[in-house]
Amino acid sequence: MTPEREAEVLAARVGATPQLNGTIHLEAYDPAWPQRYADFAGFIRRALGDRARLLEHVGSTAVPGLSAKPVIDMVLAVQDSSDEPAYVPDLVQAGYVLHIREPGWHQHRLLRAPVVAGNLHVFSADCSEIGRMLVFRDRLRAHAGDRLFYEAAKHALAGRIWKYEQEYADAKTGVVEEILRRAQA
Repeated sequence: MTPEREAEVLAARVGATPQLNGTIHLEAYDPAWPQRYADFAGFIRRALGDRARLLEHVGSTAVPGLSAKPVIDMVLAVQDSSDEPAYVPDLVQAGYVLHIREPGWHQHRLLRAPVVAGNLHVFSADCSEIGRMLVFRDRLRAHAGDRLFYEAAKHALAGRIWKYEQEYADAKTGVVEEILRRAQA
């Protein structure tokens, strides 16, 4: 990670920035993951009501057959993700904790779920990143070759020592972009 990228990662954190200083743990696909997502989705919908414009299960746990970190990733669209008072307090009351604020990257916010490992990625309703996340998930669900390609890359990278978990995510970018290009072709 370049010093510039590390500064970006640290600046985006709300509170302390935990260092991993280790490898990434991947697990075989767990058929319980969709139910965990459904449980989280229920909490979020109860907390936000119609302010939750879109809520989807994304990331590797949303792709049957794909090994993953056992963390349920979700994408939430709200009217304006930069307007934290409009939704963050209600999510905090439901047990979520704001961890990342990235005004320079699609006004992204990341909240961590209560009890079970889960990440809630929040964007404004018109954000193009939501579509990219859904296209990527759907491509992996529908194309075994791309799913296997992505999984091999994840396993190759997971065994490395990473100072921050974000370094692992950044290292997958080239593979993700290649799969997105295939999906758009």
